[in-house]
Amino acid sequence: MAATLFDDFNPISSKQWKQKIQFELKGADYNETLVWNSPEDIQVKPFYHKDELVKTFSVATKATQFKICQNIFVYDVEKSIERAINTLSRGADSIRFSIENESIDITNLLENLPLSNVTVYFNLSFISTDFVKKIDAFAAKTNTTIFCNLDPIGQLAKDGNWFTTKEKNNFETLNLLSKQTKAISLISINSSLYQNAGATIVQQIAYSLGHVNEYFNRIESIEQPIVFKVAVGTNYFFEIAKLRALRLLFNLIAKEYNHNLDCNIIVSPTKRNKTLYDYNVNMLRTTTECMSAIIGGANAIANLPYDALYHKDNEFGDRIARNQLLILKNESYFDKVNNPADGSYYIENLTNQLAEKSLALFKDIEANGGFLKQLNDGIIKRKIQESADAEQDLFDTGKEILLGTNKHPNKQDRMKEDLELFPFVKQNPRKTLIKPIIEKRLAEKIEQERLKLEDN
Repeated sequence: MAATLFDDFNPISSKQWKQKIQFELKGADYNETLVWNSPEDIQVKPFYHKDELVKTFSVATKATQFKICQNIFVYDVEKSIERAINTLSRGADSIRFSIENESIDITNLLENLPLSNVTVYFNLSFISTDFVKKIDAFAAKTNTTIFCNLDPIGQLAKDGNWFTTKEKNNFETLNLLSKQTKAISLISINSSLYQNAGATIVQQIAYSLGHVNEYFNRIESIEQPIVFKVAVGTNYFFEIAKLRALRLLFNLIAKEYNHNLDCNIIVSPTKRNKTLYDYNVNMLRTTTECMSAIIGGANAIANLPYDALYHKDNEFGDRIARNQLLILKNESYFDKVNNPADGSYYIENLTNQLAEKSLALFKDIEANGGFLKQLNDGIIKRKIQESADAEQDLFDTGKEILLGTNKHPNKQDRMKEDLELFPFVKQNPRKTLIKPIIEKRLAEKIEQERLKLEDN
């Protein structure tokens, strides 16, 4: 009966739908009224129809297997062990350790954790063959899935300097490690750098592809999955399509190097739209961003605490962030279906367009010397700055809305000095969406203090 349920209804073509919409518009222009243009130069239509779908790709995502990841900064090993055990007992099934120097007793850290069926990621602020070989020895002995996330190019893009190594250069170190380690994944691509700096989605994908292509060209053998660290923004359907397009194009390029392993994508919400005022709204933003990550096919998601902009890591913020993902998994059933975006004409259309535009930009980068050359020449930075400035202009003029900030702000929500706000502003002078608001509030605060002094 289910197969013949709609046999009594005649199919309606996209042409018929458009005619009906134009009739209801009562003379208003269809394109000007209902079609909008994204920063990626993609025209978004009011509806999508099966008879216009041209599916030229296949993206396999496994939402049923996504992992809830907890970020832990390692300074005191014993405290980090205690925190990791507590986190794993409360629903996390993946840990990402951030380590600043190789004096940390990595063997002690790993050996005292219950890592059965737990994936471990590392964010290392250095590159050391001895340190990585200790991790490899542990992974080989315990059969633990570990991603080291070594990314010298990402370090160069972020800091302007390569890692300091005993070897001649960072690529020589990676080649050495690729021969001496077999149980762990070494390479990662910090794609979140580009998103948080203000790049468009097309730029994010293309720069990530150029980034990974440098490793394929410079490392003789990559026999483990490559990790992409991705930040997702607030444009819900575009972010779903971004992750799908990234995976699609990575597999396309990787096959040219006989690398037949799918990439591993670990996602965090962006910092670009997080606010100091009405900061509880950040929970709503991170929830929809995590939803995009799951549907888009993230392997792991490390949620961003709602208070991450003005607080150091704290138990309450981490627990709320983790619980958001637990609710999505256990109460909203986001982990019940693989490839959940398949069959959505809108998402598949976006995926196709983002993939085509990103591939064209990637080819242009390669034709003009490659990603590293353009990074060193300042071209990548300039292009991202142009996109960031364009986004800032949309925000300043109210065309891009950030609720509670440039639309419906709470006038009673005042600056809280005890939340380390002033150090944050001083240490983060780069232009962001929230910076004009901060500057305005700072000016008001200074003026109030000046008037008090005059009165006295």
